[in-house]
This record gives sequence, C-alpha cells and structure tokens, in this order.
Amino acid sequence: MSKPDALLVDIATMVESEQSNQMSLTVVVQGAVLTGRLAPEGVWRQRVAEVLQESERLGPFSALFSSAGPDSRSPGRSGPPTHLHFHVARILQGSIGLPETGGMYRVAIEDVGAWTVGDFRYSDSQ
Repeated sequence: MSKPDALLVDIATMVESEQSNQMSLTVVVQGAVLTGRLAPEGVWRQRVAEVLQESERLGPFSALFSSAGPDSRSPGRSGPPTHLHFHVARILQGSIGLPETGGMYRVAIEDVGAWTVGDFRYSDSQ
C-alpha cells in the first residue's frame, strides 16, 4: 500500500472544508488519465443519489449515496479524506475525453501516481 501524497490530501481537505466544486485536477491512476473538477464528498454523493433516483432499475441504490447530507462525508468517517470525488470529469483516451458530457468518479488518493492542477480540454478546431 502506497503512502498518499500529503499535498494531494491537503487539496482534498480544502475542497471538503470549503464545500467548493471549482478545483480542477488531472490525475493518473493505474495508467488512466482522469481530468475534471473536485467536489466535496457530501455534494458528490448527493448528486450521484439524484442521478440514481431517476433510474427505474437503479433507484434503490440511491439510498446508499444519500445517507449523508450534502454537508457531510460518509457516515462514520473521520480524519483526512481518503478519496477524490470528481464531477464533470472525463477519462482521456487519445484526443477525446469519455464520457463527452463528463461523469462522476471516486478515486482513492493512495492510487494516484501523478497529478497536476487544472483539467485538459479538447476542441474540434486544430
């Protein structure tokens, strides 16, 4: 098990404490490049719950994500954040990002091999 990057933990802690969703970050996790904006865990969980509630088949799973309000982390969790919560995020594959509209991703901080502030955007004009 690797030791999480202290600076990355500090960034996640600041996102959690300020309830901000404006911090853009790009990370490399097991060879995949993920780029997007960070969200506090409670806000991320609430948004995932809303998306699941709209699905007839997946609606029952929404309760797993909505058990914590938008201003809190997972129930029973204390200490520094252990995960990054991305929204409007894409996995970069060649010259495109998947999904095009952005997705919701949860990444263990200890699995991040490299990172940079900011996100990568592609345009059709070259």
